[in-house]
Amino acid sequence: MARNKPTSRKKRLGKAGKMNRPVPTWVVAKTRGRVRSTPKRRNWRRTNLKR
Repeated sequence: MARNKPTSRKKRLGKAGKMNRPVPTWVVAKTRGRVRSTPKRRNWRRTNLKR
């Protein structure tokens, strides 16, 4: 990827990076284990982001 990124792409990558984290422990406790994983979880090797 280019060193100089457009601001729009940079914002998109930042948002994707924040979304790509596990569910907090307190959420699992609050929902009594019903919510354990994030459906939008992504691995950088397996799935590419849309441009």
